[in-house]
Amino acid sequence: MPRKLIRRILPDMAGMLKHRSMRWMVPFVRNPNLLHINRESVSLAVFIGIFAAFLPLPGQTFIAAAVAFWWGANLPISVTLIWISNPLTMGPMFYLTYKLGATILGSEHIDFTVALTWQWFSNVGGQILLPLLVGSILAGIFAGTVGYLAINYLWRWKVVSNWQKRKNDRINRLGK
Repeated sequence: MPRKLIRRILPDMAGMLKHRSMRWMVPFVRNPNLLHINRESVSLAVFIGIFAAFLPLPGQTFIAAAVAFWWGANLPISVTLIWISNPLTMGPMFYLTYKLGATILGSEHIDFTVALTWQWFSNVGGQILLPLLVGSILAGIFAGTVGYLAINYLWRWKVVSNWQKRKNDRINRLGK
């Protein structure tokens, strides 16, 4: 089952919440889907994590955690998946989402180099912000939806194949 694989990868959240430094979170974690691994909570967590990874905002972790609390998705998975946008992937990812947003808005593509100064943000930042946000939101919705549907399909496929395997095993045992 996919649940067994996911449990092996993720830390034991129930055990972590019993730790003295994490007890303050226990009242916030009332929804059982926040820590349980089932098809719906994992699929939603994948959507949330991928969508938040595409947001060109600081605090993607907090955004993913807040939406996971609000929608009742698996919290560790949604927070972990925002690392799709990491220092290695962030540049190409946001450049491509800027190009997507500029194409959709019909604005002209500007050639720019990034310089992390206030002068650069005041001069160029305003020109690229709207296309970047539009492209990032659309790419996040698309990639998150693909992730959601893929997890749903793979989970269902694995469950059905396990049912079929058990059925065949039963038939083989009774037939012998």
